[in-house]
Parts: sequence; C-alpha cells; structure tokens
Amino acid sequence: MTITITAFDWMPEGARGLVRDLRVRWALEEVGVPYAVRPVSLRTVKEPAHRALHPFGQVPTYEEGGLVLFESGAIVLHVAQRHPGLLPQDAAARARAIGWMFAAIDTVELPIWDRSMAVVLEGHEDWTAARLPLIERRIRERLGELSARLGDGEWLEGAFSAGDLMMVSVLRLPSGRATVAEFPNLAAYLARGEARPAFQRALAAQLAGFSGQPPAGWPSA
Repeated sequence: MTITITAFDWMPEGARGLVRDLRVRWALEEVGVPYAVRPVSLRTVKEPAHRALHPFGQVPTYEEGGLVLFESGAIVLHVAQRHPGLLPQDAAARARAIGWMFAAIDTVELPIWDRSMAVVLEGHEDWTAARLPLIERRIRERLGELSARLGDGEWLEGAFSAGDLMMVSVLRLPSGRATVAEFPNLAAYLARGEARPAFQRALAAQLAGFSGQPPAGWPSA
C-alpha cells in the first residue's frame, strides 16, 4: 500500500524547510520507504475534507490503506515502529529512544515555540518585552540540560534514532537555533543531523513542492 502524506503547496520563504511534514519525510527517507505527497493549500486545510483527516486543519497527515494519522510525532513513531532503522532492537534502548521523541516535542520544543508565538503573534502587546527574557531563560535552561546530557556523544542514545530525528527537528527552529549556537556540542549535534543524506533528500523534496500560489490578499513582501 502506498503511503500518502499531505504537505503545503505554498509557504512564505521564512517557513520553508520548517513545516512539519519534513519530519515525516525524513523518517520515511531514513527507513527507505517510498511515499506520495498530496499538496494542500492554506485554505483547503480548513475545509471539511481535510479536517476529516486532521481535526485541527494542519499538516502533515499520513494515509496508508485504511489508516489515517495526524501529528508529526505520532506519524514518525508509527514509521519507526513499522520499519527497522529508527528504533533500537533492545527493548530498554527502544523505550529510551521513544522517551527522547517525547522530550523533543514536549520539554524542549514548548519554550522554543512559545518564543515564536511571542514575537510573531504577540509582538504588539505591551507585556511582550517583559515576557521575552523569561522565555529565553527557559530555552537556555532546557538547552543547557540537553547539552549536559549529550556531552561528547554523537547521538542521544548511541546510534541515531527517531529521538534524534525529532530533537534535531526542534533545534532547527529559528527561535531556538541562536541559543543552540551557545552550546558547541549541540551545534555540532544539529549539524550532524542536518548532514544526514536522508535529511537532505527530505529537505530537497519539501522545498521542491512549494509550487503553489499565496492565498488571495497575502502581503507581497
């Protein structure tokens, strides 16, 4: 059965290479499983047909036979459990790698995403200037803890796993990337992840897929 994922057909330049279908593409590239992409627009994801696949009107979605999934973390976990290459065989190591997946999208990503929202959506609010230093302190604290745990290791739990895939995906976000640079081992970890051939293939595929047009009324600059 062919796997089909959804991805946006257009995004602003600053968001390209960051949309979360990239995480799913990367996982599928790592395990060597082919997939098809169904492009969707910023408008059509809010329509009933897409909400039947993703109740929150976002991407990616994953379809394989009668199975429909949403949320990039859940999809990556499904791929990793179905195909060898992203989770260790040893049960304990496997559980730890899955734990790192959750740590990436919960503990580490939350303050990074919080900063993005504060700058992009709340930048006009009176309280944003006072709030930003608190958010940045939380990001620095979390990344410091991650740096201490990684130490001199190449990956979080021995060999590269789905936990590293999700963590690298989070560390790439612009609101955290500048802080990552303050920790040399995390900066090297991020560079190793982005240098993986499977990541490069996934990134190229996402960028090549942006062939649509901006929604009517979208600012031209």
